[in-house]
Amino acid sequence: MTPRTRLWLVAVGIAGVAALLVAACLDLPRFGGASHPYGDRAVRTSLDRHTANTIASVNFDQRAFDTLGEMTILFAAVVGCVVLLRQTRDEHRARPAPADVAPPVRRYALLVLPVALLTGLYVIAHGQLSPGGGFQGGVVAATALHLLYLGADYRALERIRPVGLFEVGDAVSASAYLVTGLAGLIGGTAFLANTLLPYGTFNTLSSGGTVPLLNAAVGMEVACAVVVLLARFLDQAVEIEEESGR
Repeated sequence: MTPRTRLWLVAVGIAGVAALLVAACLDLPRFGGASHPYGDRAVRTSLDRHTANTIASVNFDQRAFDTLGEMTILFAAVVGCVVLLRQTRDEHRARPAPADVAPPVRRYALLVLPVALLTGLYVIAHGQLSPGGGFQGGVVAATALHLLYLGADYRALERIRPVGLFEVGDAVSASAYLVTGLAGLIGGTAFLANTLLPYGTFNTLSSGGTVPLLNAAVGMEVACAVVVLLARFLDQAVEIEEESGR
């Protein structure tokens, strides 16, 4: 295939997507109007399933399959980074020396660490009730652990961050999301359909059916994925760079 032919194929594809996008935008409700069919339906469905946070209902109930795709993208990115940043035969790791940390930095980093970690776990646990959820809480919890790197040193971080365990946690969390969806098929409903569990009492931790389960699975997957990503990049920046003297 010649470059000119490939260019024409790309142009035709872009033109087709643009035409569909324009047609979809023209059919949307008028901006600022009184009619909000999509929002009204999302809120109504959220209330019917006893999910106080409509955003969580959309993410883990009404379009849970789309959220599975987003989680899979992150999982694939982690796998790719692990493969690309793995230690090669011509690389040798040198243990970094303990770093000198200013007392105020050490004091406040170690003080904020447990608060930030608990905040991340709280955001995950209350994802179906209040703003936030698995994606946001997972990032907060994962980055909270790395305050130990700022407040102490790299060796202290390694002691509380066994990378292999977090890699397993990443895979198990992603699998838990899939298993929850497959359980719906086994139960005679659709994949990831929110019909397996009772919806519970509105505005409580046990409400929302499978929404809390999927939210927790995403929270754990995101937290483990971010820890693994940062670990691989820190290995390259700290250990290998230290050995090369740069």
